[in-house]
Amino acid sequence: MPVEWRYLQLTSADQVSTVTLNRPELHNAFNAELIAELTSVFARLNEHSQTRVIVLTGAGKSFSAGADLNWMRAMADASEAENRADSLRLAAMFRAINNVSKPVIARVNGHAFGGGVGMLAATDMVIAVDSARFGLTEVKLGLIPATIAPLVQAKIGASQMRRYAVSGEIFNAEQARRIGLAHTVVSATELDACVAKHIKLFKQAGPVAAAECKQLVQTVAGFSHQDETSQDAITARWIARLRVSAEGQEGLRAFLNKSDPGWRK
Repeated sequence: MPVEWRYLQLTSADQVSTVTLNRPELHNAFNAELIAELTSVFARLNEHSQTRVIVLTGAGKSFSAGADLNWMRAMADASEAENRADSLRLAAMFRAINNVSKPVIARVNGHAFGGGVGMLAATDMVIAVDSARFGLTEVKLGLIPATIAPLVQAKIGASQMRRYAVSGEIFNAEQARRIGLAHTVVSATELDACVAKHIKLFKQAGPVAAAECKQLVQTVAGFSHQDETSQDAITARWIARLRVSAEGQEGLRAFLNKSDPGWRK
């Protein structure tokens, strides 16, 4: 993927692509260009057959401070229609991260606020340094975390969402782990080893199965709107289709023969 990015870095090696937000002097805050670049790079990685796992991280001391002040100032002067269009572009960025077919690990090297929390909610695993701080701070500006609300609430639940979104309270990494925003909290010296450990675990999965499983989780999350018979029919069709698929057949044969399937070799 030979593309020049202005506000992010993309590196790929050993089937792992690392996307680094690269505005360290501004704590990797979003502006319109970074939003467009993130949307584009995740769309490209979705189609990149050599990528098995994606790591999302930030340059410098912060993961992401959320919205760039200059960008926010420009949008404050824009019309409601322009703000709506801008918010839809932001939503598309979060959806690109959330819906990418590859496992995404957030390597949280520092603080994450506002939209930075939204990015974490869009990933599959969050590994955070113990010094990181988090917050849904939009209310302190007279705003609300509307664009990221579906993702964040799905991650931490309505009760925690009400507490932190309404108060704008800053919380630490251990609290992020307790409420489900972060999965693992480690020291700065342990961060890369922990990420490497979980990359190896994610690469044990069949690539098709990993993509399907991400879709399954989102589908099951909406099951409250369907009766049990419909739920059973959907999940039965799903597993039946994968059992007879090429990857499913290879994985089952390898298990029965006590050997490794091709994606682990």
